[in-house]
Formats: sequence, structure tokens, C-alpha cells
Amino acid sequence: MGFNIVEYLIEKDKKMDKMENIAKLIRSYILTASTEAGSGHPTSSLSATDLMTVLFFGGFFRFDLDNPDHPNNDRLIFSKGHASPLFYALWTVAGKVTEQELMTMRKFGSPLEGHPTASFRYTEAATGSLGQGLSIGVGMALNAKYIDKLSYKTFVLLGDSEMSEGSQWEAIQLAAHYKLDNLIGIIDVNRLGQRGETMYGHDLSAYKKRIASFGWKIIVINGHSIKEIRSAYRRAIRSQGSPLMIIAQTVKGKGVSFLEDRNGWHGKPVVKDDIGKALQEIGTVDISLRAAVSLPEDLYPKGNAPLPVPAEEMKYEKGESFPTRKAYGKALVRLYPQFPDIVVLDAEVSNSTYSEFFKERYPERFFEMYIAEQNMVGAALGFSKRGKIPFVSTFGAFLSRAFDQIRMSQYSDPNIKFAGSHAGVAIGEDGPSQMGLEDIAMFRTVLNSVVLYPSDAVSTEKLVEEALKHHGLVYLRTTRQATPVLYSPSEEFPVGGSKILRRSDKDMATVVAAGITLHEALHAYEALAGEGIFIRIIDLYSIKPIDVSALQEAASQTHAVITVEDHFAEGGLGEAVMSALAQSAIPVYSLAVRKMPKSGKPQELLDYEEISSRYIINTVRKLR
Repeated sequence: MGFNIVEYLIEKDKKMDKMENIAKLIRSYILTASTEAGSGHPTSSLSATDLMTVLFFGGFFRFDLDNPDHPNNDRLIFSKGHASPLFYALWTVAGKVTEQELMTMRKFGSPLEGHPTASFRYTEAATGSLGQGLSIGVGMALNAKYIDKLSYKTFVLLGDSEMSEGSQWEAIQLAAHYKLDNLIGIIDVNRLGQRGETMYGHDLSAYKKRIASFGWKIIVINGHSIKEIRSAYRRAIRSQGSPLMIIAQTVKGKGVSFLEDRNGWHGKPVVKDDIGKALQEIGTVDISLRAAVSLPEDLYPKGNAPLPVPAEEMKYEKGESFPTRKAYGKALVRLYPQFPDIVVLDAEVSNSTYSEFFKERYPERFFEMYIAEQNMVGAALGFSKRGKIPFVSTFGAFLSRAFDQIRMSQYSDPNIKFAGSHAGVAIGEDGPSQMGLEDIAMFRTVLNSVVLYPSDAVSTEKLVEEALKHHGLVYLRTTRQATPVLYSPSEEFPVGGSKILRRSDKDMATVVAAGITLHEALHAYEALAGEGIFIRIIDLYSIKPIDVSALQEAASQTHAVITVEDHFAEGGLGEAVMSALAQSAIPVYSLAVRKMPKSGKPQELLDYEEISSRYIINTVRKLR
């Protein structure tokens, strides 16, 4: 039979009508759910409804609804997480959320939270802190293109207000650098932000010019034209060679005249007295309407089977000096065969963090993220959500730039390992801008995080292994200069443990330290022992969780506890110990960085900050 143009046009019109009817139903769900909740962002959801309806139900988005973890599912990230009413309404029309469940949105105990979190099984990653979704998408796209080598696409819905965030441009430039032609961004340019017009309003050329200059392909459309939206997605999924951005002009509050393009409605639902009028403007909807989502190709990554790692591969002699940051790099190489899901990301300091060892051995699993730490952490979360174990390394001080990304990741059930090198004043002459002095406090505040601080090469390698075995967010703090090896490779370092390096029944005080200050404590021990004064030395390599029992035992057997740390006093090792001993009457003396740091030689700075062996000795003597 020949091609029948009449039948083709009739079928095309039916598809257009179906999209329009689904969009009307979704708009009604957005309005009713947010009104029922008494809060939310319906107008920001209404503007993107047509864009997401066509993506989801127009045959472009491929997803096995019954298997959200299928490795070749397309991924959809709502970077503008406040459009959650739209997000949940999509899954309602797909048949995976009931209308009754939708009406629990924003209520205590409901998985449909105010901004998407991991409580809802179809959420790729928690969003809501603007400017992060594209970085997460970069990680997922990197995984598909370079690690799993799968055909899935990653779609990211962006708001126009969040395009002023610097993290967006970090992600945009890196996506272009890695030629992520499997990454498709959609900017909902609805002109209005929370308090008025956005930086560029409806000037679509401003967005086009800026994003295209980084090497992205651009499609500009009317975000309420089903025809233009379909054409854009058709072009986008076929595009090759570079990432693509759809820039869509939309109307905030689209579909309800008294909401459309009106300032002052951001974050406000329609009140119950007006919901009938709003729904009347949407028009008659078929509440029984449900739509299918296209299935992905049933493809799986090849992957590598874990292999045992011989213990003898870790060779260190007691007493030899070796930097913990260097041991970190060696550990990654040694442990990769046993943990083949490792990927390593570094912020252009791999020759200082020594992640370059991994890069040299396994270049296909190393990603240079350049000096763009926010995007690096977001991309790590993307890798994590696709089943990889990302190690993120840079100077400990610079991770503070990405704390919002670190903070947000806790709501996505992350499995990310952070390594912060060049910790404390002991880095020396480079001065305070390079000194990680807030990092322990920062990571301790994150729910369910683990904070590890090795003191020698053996404990470093063992703690990297423990980090790999632990599912969750782990921070490993490493030191710039070489330190003597204290332990034999047979030692174990479980998360939550500690090591007692010196003890006797004559100990008058307990000194608790980690990292560089542990070695200062050992020097103090030798000097004091020569005077007939004995102290207990605890290596508190696990700062969170902390070894409460060992600390309480020491407190019951000695007269005082002295904590020594190369970190600001607030939020560091000392306060962790004080918290663990809160029910004990024993005095706790905290030696920490309390003066404005300077440039100088490491030992000069340890003395200046009063955290060297000299000051440990002085503190112990005062207790006699």
C-alpha cells in the first residue's frame, strides 16, 4: 500500500489532541494537589507542563516504569525542584501514583515531599537547592558515555532563575568538554522568579548566545506549542557530537488567566475558594486518562567481576616516612580490582592529591573536573546514583566551595567518598588560603556521614578500603608532608574505632589526636616518659562515628583528657571528644588552631598555634 497523507494527518492530529488532553489533566492535578496541600509552586509547574508532557508521553522518554533501576532507563532530573507538583503529576498519569496519593503531597509522612527526595522511588536525585541538577546530569551522562557505554539519555529540566548560578556554567563547560551528546537540558524560560523578573526575562537570545559560546547546540522554541516541542525533542535525541539545550519561552501560571505572567504568585497555591474558577479555565478533563511511557532497549553494562587483592601488595616499613595523601593514591590503584565500580574525579590537583596514580593506571575511569568543585560534587552524585563509587579529591579547603552540593547529596542516599588533602596549618608556606581548617566540622554536620583521619600510610590505605566497604558519604582527611609509618599491614581500622598507641597503669592523662598531631603526641610521650610522666595516646582515626567506649574507658582511668588537632576548635576533633564525654566529670583540654594562620615552616606553625609536642608537654605538666 502507498503512503496515505490523509490518514497520516488524521493520526498526527490525534496524537496532538492526546498530548493536549494529558497536559490539561496534569494542570488540573497540579492545581488541586497544591491547593489541598495549602502550599507549593503551582505556577512554576504550569509553565513547564507542556514541555514535560510531550517528553514523557510523546515517545521520547524511555523508561521501564516497573523497573526504575534498569541501567538503560533514560534519566529525568528536575533541577527546578520546586516544580514537584508537575513531577508527581507526571507519574500519576503514568499510573505509578494514585490520585489519593497525589493529594498527600507535602504532608507529613508522604513520599511526595515539597521538593523531590529519595523518599519517592522515581526521584533520580534530591533537588530544590537551585543550580545543581545539571551537574548531577553531567555525572549520569558521563557514566552512560564513558563507563557503562549505554544508550540512555539524561534530561534535565532547568529554571531560568537558576541559570545565574555559577555551578550551572561549571556544568555547561564540562559537558561540552566531554562532548556529552547524551545530555539534553530544557530551560523553562517563564520570565518570573520569586520576587519579580529574572535577569534576562524573555530574552531568549541572551541564553542562546551564552550557552552556545560554550559549545552546546541550541534549539529555541515556544514552550507551549506541542508541535514545536515534539520537533525539538526529535532533533535533540538524534543530535550527536555535543550536548544540546532546548530554550523554551513559557508563561508562568499557563492555563489560568489570573495566574498567567503575574508577579507575586511564586510559591503560592490557589486558595480553595478560587480553585473551581481555575479548574474551569483549564477545561474539562478525563480523570481516567492514563498514558504509557516508551520502554528502553534492554541493555546492560558489561562490568567487571570483583577480584581479591593480595595483602602483600601493601608494603611499608615501620618508621619510614610516607605522605598519607600519596598512600591514598596508591590505595585507589591497589583496591580497584576488588571494587571495580570505582571512578575517580579530581579538581586539577591530581599531582598533589596523588589521584594521578589511578589516572595513570586506569585512565578510562578517571575524570578531570578542573577547578570547578561544585560541578565535581554534583557529577559525583550522578555517578553514585548510577551504581558507581566515586572518589572526589581536592584540597580539603576547596571542598568548602561545594558544601551546598555535599549537603544536598545526603538526601539522595549517596555513596560518595571525599578525600581532602593539604589539611591544616602543617601544610606550611602556602599559607591560610590553602589550609583545610574547617573541613572536619563541615563533614561532621552531614547526616550519617563518616569522617576518617589517618596518621600514616598503612592506616590511610586501610581506611580507603573501609570507605569502599561502607555505603554512604565518607570524608578522608590526608596530610601534605610525609609522616612515619606506625602500623603494620596486618592492622585493621574499622569505621568507628580507634587505636591506643601508648598506655600503662600509671597514665596521668590521655592525649587524643589524629593525623599530624598524633606524631606530635608521640614525641611528647617520649619526652615526658624520660621525666617519669606517663600519658595514654589514642589515635582517633575515626572522628565520626567516634569510639565512645575507648574514650570513656580512658577518662575513667586517667585524670584528664587532652585533645590536639590541626583544625579550628569549632566543630573539630576536640568538640567530638567533648560530646562523647559529656556525661563524664573528667576535664577535657582542647589544643586547636585558634590564631590567624600564617605562612611559615610546618613546625613553626604547629608551635605558633600551640598544637605541637611542646604545648602538649606544657599542658600535661600543668596537670601535676
